[in-house]
Amino acid sequence: MRQPGRTAVEEPVTPSAWRVRIRMHDHPGTLARIAIRLADLECNILSLSVLPVPGGVLDEIVLRPAAGLPRRHLADAIRAEGCECTAIVDADVHELVDPSSSTLLAARRAVDDPGRLAEVLKEVLAADVVTLVPIAEANPARTESGHRAVFELGDGSALVARRQWAPFVQLELTRAGALVTLLTAAARNVSGPVVLDRPDGAAIVLRKGVPGDADAVSELHRRCSMATLFRRYHTGVRTVPRRWLHRLLVPPRGTSVLAVFGREVIGLGQLIPSASGGAEISLLVEDDWQQQGIGTALLARLAVLAEAQGITELAADCLPGDDVLPRTAARAGLRTERGVEDGAKLRMFLPA
Repeated sequence: MRQPGRTAVEEPVTPSAWRVRIRMHDHPGTLARIAIRLADLECNILSLSVLPVPGGVLDEIVLRPAAGLPRRHLADAIRAEGCECTAIVDADVHELVDPSSSTLLAARRAVDDPGRLAEVLKEVLAADVVTLVPIAEANPARTESGHRAVFELGDGSALVARRQWAPFVQLELTRAGALVTLLTAAARNVSGPVVLDRPDGAAIVLRKGVPGDADAVSELHRRCSMATLFRRYHTGVRTVPRRWLHRLLVPPRGTSVLAVFGREVIGLGQLIPSASGGAEISLLVEDDWQQQGIGTALLARLAVLAEAQGITELAADCLPGDDVLPRTAARAGLRTERGVEDGAKLRMFLPA
């Protein structure tokens, strides 16, 4: 309550932070002249980012303006230096973190809660809105002069970002695209182990093979029948030479996935990218665990790893008349096709 005899004095309003985008030619001294102009207007520069664009650069400056400074006066001062002020919008404390750190912090939040991906992308792009839509409705060709961007998630959906205050520049879109790819892979746990959800409750884990698994993989081969080994190697191998084990677990340019029950390896899959852009795969499942979904789970996991690398077509050696692998591929959701010139090669295609 105001005391008698005292005059009310209004407290000064603390100026807000502004995010200012300035398009300029990349000539020596241009930024210095802009900084002098801002100092003349009593603006305090808090951060600066430089975004390369065709024909020059786009400088993004977060500043604290002088109290009462109209935005049009700031824009006029920038134009007086031969530069274009493309946007002046309100900013907050998040703008004081450099873009790389801000993106990493945002990624951490989305890893902890994948449902926040749209929110995180909105923050990273400083977008007005980010909407999750079916891929059929995304229309990535519609850019609205750079004010709209589409990021496909690989599961039949896409995120559509819109920003009216300034068009997106390529550096921002590249950074955001890399973030979406990373978070999509993290959400699908591409590199980590996966526990199979089985009705019998058996704890079977799919994980990457490492050299330390050599003995367990050797025991896997010892427990397999000659028919199972022949289907995998197309030769009458009974035991695997020690020198093969490392290549099975760490194939050149590729990776292996093991199905593990307790301490035993009961299945082995390989994914080896080829020069043509596809990948070769192979599967081996112990006899006692066949027809229990282990091969299907291994192949589905290999398909996930392939998709994360941009691979959409797999191939495997499959003897004529052998329908085990085609049926396994069908259960894993892959379309199959026999090779025209080589009937022993089975081609498998990931869903579009």
